[in-house]
Amino acid sequence: MQLVDIALVMVLLGLLLGFVGAGGSGFIISILTVVFGYPIHTALGTALAAMFFSSLSGSVSHYREGNMALKTGAVVGLAGAAGAWVSSGWSSLIPEDKLGFMTSGMLFASGLALWFRMLYVSRRSEASGDSVPPGGIHDFRYWLQALLIGLITGALSGLFGIGSTPFIQLGLMLILGMSMRIAAGTTMLVIMPIALAGGAGYFSIGYLDVQLLAAVVIGTMSGSYVGAKFTKRVPVVWLKTCMVLTPMMGAAILLL
Repeated sequence: MQLVDIALVMVLLGLLLGFVGAGGSGFIISILTVVFGYPIHTALGTALAAMFFSSLSGSVSHYREGNMALKTGAVVGLAGAAGAWVSSGWSSLIPEDKLGFMTSGMLFASGLALWFRMLYVSRRSEASGDSVPPGGIHDFRYWLQALLIGLITGALSGLFGIGSTPFIQLGLMLILGMSMRIAAGTTMLVIMPIALAGGAGYFSIGYLDVQLLAAVVIGTMSGSYVGAKFTKRVPVVWLKTCMVLTPMMGAAILLL
């Protein structure tokens, strides 16, 4: 019966996540631990695995729209998968109370990174183009930077169960020189192998509840589909504010 309650709550949460266009793993972690009493390690594994499903449809859509640097996304994503697989094992070594506090801190940092990304994008002219600079594609330094972005953000995702979306996008834009549009689509691709590897890592150490995962996925995807329809119907200022506050609200709940 509790799984039904979780699915219903996740529908409501999905409305918010669909509205702001976020994966919401931090909020999912907070709800599962604070409201339903699941151990934080189980909540981390479930939230991380759920991101694979939420990113899959978005990734396909972005690819069809041409909003993706496929080769770069594959390299960053595979490096991120390696980082997530390794770091998911490290989380079992961290006591629950400390891990909850650390995850909350990362959610606050994620909100700040998202705000910085918006500030950066608003000051940057999109006239520079929507593709990765061709000169950097075959450059060794470019691919090394791509690998490092993947390893670092993947490790953060695996350890704290968060999507690291703002950090990935900042890395793609600031370091690899992508436009906001290409970075947004490429990030969706990057998250998929990270979520898959991280979820598998938590499953291998016994911290992934498959039935709980199904309830979370069904609820959030159902709610997100409806919530996304409201995105264009509110002032942009409201939308940006909600995008920044969403991970911070999850962090605040987790601190309680």
